[in-house]
Amino acid sequence: MDTVKSVFCAIVPPHMLDVLAQSEDPRHHEPARRTLEHDSTLRTRRRVTTLQGTAAPTGTPSDKPQRTIYDEHHETTLPGTKVHGEGDRPSKDATVNRANAALGATFDFYLKVYGRHSIDGAGMPLNASVHYGEKYDNAFWDGSQMVFGDGDGELFGDFTVSVDVIGHELTHGVTQHTANLEYYGQPGALNESLSDVFGSLIKQYSLGQTADQADWLIGQGLLGPTIHGVALRSMKAPGTAYDDPHLGKDPQPAAMDDFVRTSRDNGGVHINSGIPNHAFYLLATALGGHAWERAGQIWYSTLTGGELAADAGFADFARLTAATARSLYGEGDAVQAVLKAWHQVGVPTS
Repeated sequence: MDTVKSVFCAIVPPHMLDVLAQSEDPRHHEPARRTLEHDSTLRTRRRVTTLQGTAAPTGTPSDKPQRTIYDEHHETTLPGTKVHGEGDRPSKDATVNRANAALGATFDFYLKVYGRHSIDGAGMPLNASVHYGEKYDNAFWDGSQMVFGDGDGELFGDFTVSVDVIGHELTHGVTQHTANLEYYGQPGALNESLSDVFGSLIKQYSLGQTADQADWLIGQGLLGPTIHGVALRSMKAPGTAYDDPHLGKDPQPAAMDDFVRTSRDNGGVHINSGIPNHAFYLLATALGGHAWERAGQIWYSTLTGGELAADAGFADFARLTAATARSLYGEGDAVQAVLKAWHQVGVPTS
């Protein structure tokens, strides 16, 4: 059985937490430092272990999700206490219900839009743990399940409030089981961008929005009421999601001219993802209608088609999306829109 590299993928990037950790206010720096320290430990642990691929179940996978929610009770030993199983009545805990609903929304999206049975394509159960840690300012995919912190209550709220965040994290599992993109530099930024793309599409699908109706924000509703910002990231306008005395300014570039070279954050995976994010936004809005249809199909088919190498850079992915568009839709507006979108962000397609 092939091994699949398993990485720790969290929604709040280290650069945001780094700024908070330097604050003089203990209400800000204590949760941030605790979260950074914990994330660093988990990130190291994921690097030195691998997730063994599991055999696909015999027979046809179910068209229904198999969800289990666990409560950590502010501990950090996963998975915690089981509090909700598939088919159970709604919990008295709204966090449990939100997590369960978002797992279901993600499962439904991949099945109904792309015919994919769960994260691995073979009906993988969807597990999540909530109330993780003390004032833990993050949510993450650990290679086999979702984990949600409650936030510190001031800078960040409950991490189950945004369906796109949950869709983002679960899409790391889809990438893990398909192209298995390396989590460093441009392949890592592609990995992050694909999660943003499909996280946003899951939100749009659940709301029935067209490309021009969508907000194209990742993590809208996560930031506290005193923060000057709207979300963690903006696909429509990378670099504009927040500008706050506590969090700093959103550092995402929208084009290759502003590509950020850094050794932090696995080579800037959460920063430079703004470039392919913006390319997808430009494509989706150029094609119009529901973004999960043509634009999303091009991205999904490229991710899952077997041609995308684990060490692919932006230009590799761009060339493949153009080839995929041509294969799916012939020489027409879809191919031209793909080529134009990548050109607008400065990524070559030939």
